[in-house]
Amino acid sequence: MSLTLYQHPLASFCHKVLMALYENGTPFESRIIDLGNEGSRASLVRLWPLAKFPVLRDDALDSTVPETSIIIEYLDRHYPGASPLLPTDPTDALCVRLWDRFFDLYVQDPMQRIVADVRRADGDRSPQGVTEAQALLRTAYGMIEKQLDGKTWITGDNLTMADCAAAPGLFYAETVLPFGEEHTRLKAYYKRLLNRPSFARVLEEAMPYFHMYPYSEKLPAQFRPEKPNA
Repeated sequence: MSLTLYQHPLASFCHKVLMALYENGTPFESRIIDLGNEGSRASLVRLWPLAKFPVLRDDALDSTVPETSIIIEYLDRHYPGASPLLPTDPTDALCVRLWDRFFDLYVQDPMQRIVADVRRADGDRSPQGVTEAQALLRTAYGMIEKQLDGKTWITGDNLTMADCAAAPGLFYAETVLPFGEEHTRLKAYYKRLLNRPSFARVLEEAMPYFHMYPYSEKLPAQFRPEKPNA
């Protein structure tokens, strides 16, 4: 098998690429990376010295591809499926790239800042930083709600790379800042993402790791880790 994805099943950015792979049934080998394990980390660093995952290795074309959006575009170009995740029309493609970046920068990033803060020691936490991240998420939710007017997916009738970015970002963001009553379209969109077979598979594979997530009790009920018997 020529494609190997270096990833971790709990990581939201890995979910984005996994959803794209599953959406088109692209064969690949999964290599789970434990950054706390010296040997496992070293195998990632050899490919990408920044030690950030996911990273795609394509032995057939002798290519190492980092960064989620680049990985998905690479797959669309070299391993196309029945449903392109990036439109061929240049104007439509720009719209998809815009919303792909939107979810990475204005949903995933503030969500991760909030999650990172709760992992810190009490004296190292930044209440102001969390407040700022929450404010950014609220603004993002409102913009998504407006964008979804008349649309099934974030840019129209077809699921794209932007929806692959949306799914994991919203999945975790909803646990740190729940959607409001005014976000009716966003809530319906989120439900469609959860029910999409490609993303449902991603979440199913992540379930054994969800106990490691500090907001696991806020996950949708079907994904919450079982509490040990007293």
